[in-house]
Amino acid sequence: MDAITRIERALNAALDRAEGPGAPPRLAAAMRHAVFPRGARIRPRLCLAVAAACGDDHPAVTDAAAAAIELLHCASLVHDDLPCFDDAGTRRGRPSVHIAFGQALAVLAGDALIVAAFETLTVGTSRAPRRLPALARTIARAVGMPGGIAAGQAWESEPSVDLAAYQRAKTGALFAAATVAGAAAAGVQPEPWRTLGERLGEAYQVADDIGDVLAGEAELGKPIGRDSALGRPNAALRYGVPGAMRHLEALAAAAADSIPPCLGAAELRSLTLSEARRLLPKEMSLAAA
Repeated sequence: MDAITRIERALNAALDRAEGPGAPPRLAAAMRHAVFPRGARIRPRLCLAVAAACGDDHPAVTDAAAAAIELLHCASLVHDDLPCFDDAGTRRGRPSVHIAFGQALAVLAGDALIVAAFETLTVGTSRAPRRLPALARTIARAVGMPGGIAAGQAWESEPSVDLAAYQRAKTGALFAAATVAGAAAAGVQPEPWRTLGERLGEAYQVADDIGDVLAGEAELGKPIGRDSALGRPNAALRYGVPGAMRHLEALAAAAADSIPPCLGAAELRSLTLSEARRLLPKEMSLAAA
């Protein structure tokens, strides 16, 4: 079964549980609106790719970890789009959850997706329970304090912030969780895989910064120019687009070089470099590595 099919099946199962008897129908619909139709699913695909490179001896555990990471990512987008943060009216080319369902249900949908993520982990690890603590701890720290995506969002409310620290928390933390969780789900030592996720996460944020400056709204599926309008940290605004491109190239190469020895290292290196190139606006491309 291909990676996307595995991810979509696991996400549907998680939302089916949330839509059980007695569930408020509009909240259930808001949760599904946040998760489907799918985006690129970069983080869960990365989780599955690392697990595959490490042997993937318990696919159900890997699927649960990948789905949990994507549910948390979707929850963060719901909250990020709210008027108190980015005030974004569109996401993935259609109305944001708070536009479609109202702010109250958007807050609740994000909260419920966070809970669903950890329920998914417990269900998926039922046949390999010893792997649950490491997975739960890894993923929880990627979304909380002191260095997870909640912390990254909070840095936007501080008077000053180091750009690299901001990017590591807001974006890199969940990418690092994807690579570490992929290894942990496969039962191998997870920490050597952290650097790969951190570098890819930072590269993703730099590419997103470039897109916020150069890409069209139709291509990104969300409003553009928000970083400049809201005074947010942005690598392309700070270093210029050519400087940001050079930084992205260096991060992609560093990510590929950080892959620990494993049977699937060559394939994973190729995937890492191709994903970095794909992140850029369509009219741009990374130099061949």
